[in-house]
Amino acid sequence: MSAEPVLVPTPAGATRRPEPDCPVEVALAAIAGRWTTLLLRDLMAGPLGYGELRRGLPELSDKVLVERLTALRERGLVARHERAGFPTRVVYELTDTGRALRPLLVELYRTGERLRPA
Repeated sequence: MSAEPVLVPTPAGATRRPEPDCPVEVALAAIAGRWTTLLLRDLMAGPLGYGELRRGLPELSDKVLVERLTALRERGLVARHERAGFPTRVVYELTDTGRALRPLLVELYRTGERLRPA
């Protein structure tokens, strides 16, 4: 069985089982984790401080926020910057790679809207 070229344009995606280096699996892993897509959504608007992220998602615990931000930094999607002053202010912003997720998040939203009534 052959996949459509638009779905599998390179050999990296022509796998017979989920492989960690398959481009689709890489993209899904990048946005994996509860709250991750909401953090990415909020950061798409521009850099935000830790407190701004907390206020934007008030039900998100500090523990999970720290875990998600750490994971996003490790994936190369978010950068952390310390701003001088007292107290030191920490600001998070998307990297170029993180901003590249915008079309994926938009399409996931659109697809979810179409699937939701079903």
